[in-house]
Amino acid sequence: MPLHLVNYIDVLGTFSFAVSGAFAAKEKRLDLFGVFILAFVTSIGGGTIRDMLLGDLPVDWMQHPATGWVIVVGAVGSLFFGRHLQQMQKVLNIFDALGLGLFTIIGIQKGLSHGLSPAVCIALGTITGCFGGVIRDVFLNKVPMIFQKEIYASAAITGGSIYFLLAALQVPEIMRATLTILLIFIIRMIVVRYKLDLPVWNTPKI
Repeated sequence: MPLHLVNYIDVLGTFSFAVSGAFAAKEKRLDLFGVFILAFVTSIGGGTIRDMLLGDLPVDWMQHPATGWVIVVGAVGSLFFGRHLQQMQKVLNIFDALGLGLFTIIGIQKGLSHGLSPAVCIALGTITGCFGGVIRDVFLNKVPMIFQKEIYASAAITGGSIYFLLAALQVPEIMRATLTILLIFIIRMIVVRYKLDLPVWNTPKI
């Protein structure tokens, strides 16, 4: 994928997760500092873990100071416009789903640039897309979404698998990246809309 397109996807994903983190902080009625911290960790958490696993140091956001400004814009935007939104959870879900799709592609691209196998690339995409949200939820004293029965990481894994299936079918790079992002977004929105869950393993009581 052309570098400029990867950069655009990265910026949009960072912005989406910044808004998601900021709205999550506002739902919990955190102060201004808390809003910015949640926006920051949600945006860069997954990418930081990915880069540390790859030994790609300094991590990406440290090499690109513009990332911080994108996060600030997302957080400030949520502060100014969030007051006009009656149903904040819906906005959080939309930006969270969009960020998941965008960052899954970024993680896959990073794995491919290191010559890694499709399975490892999908894992890196899932980490990039999900673990910022894990850190966000831990900060908010919540059980992270991917550790509950709700379909979240599974959406990233499914999208990543479709990406490589499309690659095997020789679908052009830009088209398969776009289709993967849309697929992950649609899966998440369907899951939220219809409250779909994965089975839960219940240990029998003795």
